[in-house]
Amino acid sequence: MRTWRFRAALLLVAVGLLAGSLYGGASKDTLDVSLRSRVETRQGSGRFRVVRQEAEWQASKTAIIICDMWNEHWCKGATSRVSELAGPINEAVSKARDKGVLIIHAPSGTIGHYDGHPARKRAQSAPKTETPKEISKWCTIKAELEKRFEYPIDQSDGGCDCRPQCKQRTAWTSQIDSIEIKDEDAISDSGVEIWSLLEQRGIDNVILMGVHTNMCVMGRPFGLRNMARYGKNVVLARDLTDTMYNSRKRPFVNHFTGTDLIVEHIEKFICPTITSTALTGKPRFDFKNDKRLKVVFISAESEYGAVESLPVFAHELETNYGLRCEILQGTNTKARPGRHEISGMEALINADLAVVFVRRRAFPADQMKYLRDFLARGKPLIGLRTACHAFDAKGDGPKDHVEWPKFDPEVLGGNYHGHHGRGPKTTVVLAKTVEAHPILAGVQTPFTSAAPLYEVRPLTKATQALLIGSIPGQEAEPVAWTNRYKKSRVFFSSLGSVDDFNNPQFRRMLINAVFWAMDKPLPKAK
Repeated sequence: MRTWRFRAALLLVAVGLLAGSLYGGASKDTLDVSLRSRVETRQGSGRFRVVRQEAEWQASKTAIIICDMWNEHWCKGATSRVSELAGPINEAVSKARDKGVLIIHAPSGTIGHYDGHPARKRAQSAPKTETPKEISKWCTIKAELEKRFEYPIDQSDGGCDCRPQCKQRTAWTSQIDSIEIKDEDAISDSGVEIWSLLEQRGIDNVILMGVHTNMCVMGRPFGLRNMARYGKNVVLARDLTDTMYNSRKRPFVNHFTGTDLIVEHIEKFICPTITSTALTGKPRFDFKNDKRLKVVFISAESEYGAVESLPVFAHELETNYGLRCEILQGTNTKARPGRHEISGMEALINADLAVVFVRRRAFPADQMKYLRDFLARGKPLIGLRTACHAFDAKGDGPKDHVEWPKFDPEVLGGNYHGHHGRGPKTTVVLAKTVEAHPILAGVQTPFTSAAPLYEVRPLTKATQALLIGSIPGQEAEPVAWTNRYKKSRVFFSSLGSVDDFNNPQFRRMLINAVFWAMDKPLPKAK
């Protein structure tokens, strides 16, 4: 059974020792980490919500383990990706080392190459401590929750994605040279040695990076599973890793989507993940051949189940349509003080689309700037349900947070001023003036929605109504429309409850809207 012990270190304040990071202000000997995990929404539901936890780790109580970044792999594609990954890993560990983080190089099976190296001697000379019973062995043990779910990718053929496939052989002799090994580091592939090093230094926090996530990173004696089950605060650096996955195997997705599916698996069943931003202060690393369009979901509401529905929808976009999805999850409760907090909005820097499902939040000023800058660049946006009052917090936010009360009329083109009571179902039909529109392709009307009908009339002049909703005894209201905000394509729908996401007509419309907003043709679903 996994144990996560996220213990925030004491804040060490020293004048002049503040790091000038773009994304944070950690002091010289601390790391600000945003831990992302996934938790089952209800026991037995099979649905998982994204959870983020902010923590401050003391650098001297933290170690990085670099797993199997060999100089050569039997698969040429893997060798190429390792070579590309090595530079960003070297930069991350260099900055972490400067802060006082212990760097452990673990190029399994090549440790003899480093006989006599000071870093090798350091691992060998660590006083042997009482070690967990099976820390010397590979770990394939699954937690009870993990056993209920199918492994996300097929790796039965070794995972080579090359055409033709490479022949399996032992090709590695050392760690790749572009990752520097300093004398003050450690070199070991032994679970016992590495555990002893961690215990000797009182290290509770462990960051794994390297390859391959679905094999060695999870299963080695020093890997994620063992570190998690024996009580370390272990995380995967999810952008500094790769998988051995053949995209011609189940689930027949892009190679990098295969990696993302493994990351999701880890976040659900083994441990949280972070990005290299926590170490470098820069945007996360992306492989040059990862050409997928990127959709960032900004989720923070407590009324309509976005925390449950958006991960399922994002998974559909990833596996069926080849998109890359990132979910930024704020709190889904009404409670303060955390109600107005969110992190990770820097993901919008290289995003192709933002989807906003937020209700009455005042986000930190630096986080909101990413959204304003995103729209200023003419990037597209989709708003769902409560997005029409997403950033109108009625003055409830902290002083250093900002609102955008006119987000609805300015960006979405709406005029939200309340909603009808719960009870009567909304009947949704085509707007009378709408002609054939790509967002409505394949959408069969009428259909119904159980969520209360929003009062939004009149819309701004630049909008085009697509769908109209009505309930008995009341004026009909637009429930889906398009708009232009400066150069940005915008789509909004006041639908978006969990029940709506279960309706294939709503999902068809929303999938169409995703590609319309990005001005891209809709690919055939897998």
